[in-house]
Amino acid sequence: MSIGEMLAATVPMVRTLKLEYLETTPEKAVLALPDQSEYHNHVGGPHAGAIFTLGESASGAVVLAAFGDQLSRAVPLAVSAEIAYKKLARGSVTATATLGRPIADVIAELDDGKRPEFPVAVVIQREDGAVTGEMTVVWTLRPNN
Repeated sequence: MSIGEMLAATVPMVRTLKLEYLETTPEKAVLALPDQSEYHNHVGGPHAGAIFTLGESASGAVVLAAFGDQLSRAVPLAVSAEIAYKKLARGSVTATATLGRPIADVIAELDDGKRPEFPVAVVIQREDGAVTGEMTVVWTLRPNN
């Protein structure tokens, strides 16, 4: 099962918004939010909450791709999130999430008994390539013991 299939099966909001997983690697995840009138805001674009969910979901996908092999000993959790809405979004939008620290550094901290934190940067774009938002989600790997 792919990460996108797993998240669609286990996270109801992913199914609700019909998020599409276009690319998922340990370094980058790209998700799309299709244009759906039931999730439009007062100016005819995707609602800010839907855009936030898209960005947070993209960050979670790259975290799972990077650290999925650590799930037996740690749980990934979002610690904080910050978003800046830059331009009006219209139509479908994509979110591209990139890991902000080397995977090996995060795992080394976990190996040392620490609870590592790491940022994931997310860029949200319209179909014409214009950046409509930027987001940073800080994640941690909470050890299971």
